[in-house]
Amino acid sequence: MPPEQPLNACIENRTYDEIQIGESAMLSRTLEPKDIQLYAIVSGDVNPAHVDPEYASSSMFREVIAHGMWGGSLISTVLGTQFPGPGAVYVDQTLHFARPVTIGDTVTVTITCLKKFDHNKHIVFDCVCTNQDGLEVIRGTAEVKAPTEKIKRPRVAMPEVTIRDRQARYNQLLGITKGLAAIPMSVAHPCDAESLKGALMARDAGLILPVLVGPEARIRALAEQLGLSLHDCRIVNAPHSHAAAEIAVQLARDGQVEALMKGSLHTDELMLAVIYKDHGLRTARRISHAFLMDVPTYPRPLMITDAAINVEPTLEDKADIVQNAIDLARTLGMTEPKVAILAAVETVNPKMRATLDAAALCKMAERGQITGGILDGPLAFDNAVSLVAAKTKGIRSAVAGQADILVVPDIESGNMLAKQLEYLADALPAGVVLGTRVPIVLTSRADTAETRSASCAIAVVMAHAKRKG
Repeated sequence: MPPEQPLNACIENRTYDEIQIGESAMLSRTLEPKDIQLYAIVSGDVNPAHVDPEYASSSMFREVIAHGMWGGSLISTVLGTQFPGPGAVYVDQTLHFARPVTIGDTVTVTITCLKKFDHNKHIVFDCVCTNQDGLEVIRGTAEVKAPTEKIKRPRVAMPEVTIRDRQARYNQLLGITKGLAAIPMSVAHPCDAESLKGALMARDAGLILPVLVGPEARIRALAEQLGLSLHDCRIVNAPHSHAAAEIAVQLARDGQVEALMKGSLHTDELMLAVIYKDHGLRTARRISHAFLMDVPTYPRPLMITDAAINVEPTLEDKADIVQNAIDLARTLGMTEPKVAILAAVETVNPKMRATLDAAALCKMAERGQITGGILDGPLAFDNAVSLVAAKTKGIRSAVAGQADILVVPDIESGNMLAKQLEYLADALPAGVVLGTRVPIVLTSRADTAETRSASCAIAVVMAHAKRKG
């Protein structure tokens, strides 16, 4: 029996004359979720038995199963790469599927030479696939025209394939609200498609009970135009966006809602009502904003602050910005979040205020002026998110390379960073205002309904934490 070739070896065939009756070859593969996804993408076979866990749980097999031909394709792999290998031409194949293959199963394919036909150089192989328990999964026969000339080629390195399942990531983010009741949320001026759809998507996900504040006739007309139902929505009529912002804030002050969401009005309009001294939502803490980003290439959620409110924060402002972010991270389940104070370099430079502020913030944390997290800075962006970059530069830190929170020097750098991750790295963002009496979902007018709904999930967790005191 020829040994299975290592992945870095050349591919070498067995010619018709070299193969003897009774000779075999084997190959083993373990089924992973991505195998099912890739096969569905390539084949177009999106049978819910393979790709829909909810449906599969009620099917006869009670769980997601592999496409039958995934196992069949392993037979083709052996024939085309090992036995006989390059130069073999498929002629016929019969397969019988005995039992399903589920995620985590290891399938071993054994190909055995049964018959040889000298007149046309055809070979018939017995094909058996068994699982890790030795149970037969697939049995059949394959007929190939075997190669007559020796072929040896370097194994071609295939490109890496990354599956980015945005819907699964979105569902995972919503999962932080599992077991939490929907909260009443005022939505200020939801008068464009995405802001209205975002509120209603959050409603349908069981996150919020929307209180839509704005021109009632316009909101109803938009819902009808988009084919959206306004069930379970309370509408508070407001003549224009300024009034909508003031009323939405007042509802929060009066305790009628537990959170607030920006609709299709400018951020300045809403925040002016929020920071109003006598009727706003300010606390003793500096108001700040945090993006929670699900970045496919980073192993944990990444928070960026402040990228939306504080233009050029002072050291005192940054202390509150850091504390707000730490408090949010702990509310979301991070026991001791790692906070990277970003600058252009990782050394203190008196000519660069960001490095001086970073050093001061770290000292403030040592003295108990900032609590609940682990701070380090100044750190350049690469040192904050890459252990390799940090080690290359000789940085030894509990934060470097594994930051949970990135504190940016100013609004420009933060806004650029957040949007670069969203638009160039396929990050799924959620944004919320901190340091106010109630959480405020503050998203860009260009953000999708999905982003707005994801942001609502954070607000729900914050509101329930506030209920518990």
